[in-house]
Amino acid sequence: MEWLLGVLGGVVGGGVGGAKSPLGPVVNGAAGAVGGGITGAIIQAATGSGLDFGQILAQVAGGGAVGAVLAAITGFVTKSKAAKVG
Repeated sequence: MEWLLGVLGGVVGGGVGGAKSPLGPVVNGAAGAVGGGITGAIIQAATGSGLDFGQILAQVAGGGAVGAVLAAITGFVTKSKAAKVG
């Protein structure tokens, strides 16, 4: 269940990281949620179960950072494809 913190962090990070993306906040949030969820699951597997302040901080920060990067990459790729087509 701790991976949910990564998903929430990823949604926020995706919104911030994809702010200039033409995809919109829903797609950026979804991309961020995917990245945050995967990161949250990896952090949970690496550190074990149980929530303390450090674990919560790692889940949210890790999910947010990876979510922002994934949303930015998604926006960059779609912007590049749109430029080639148009």
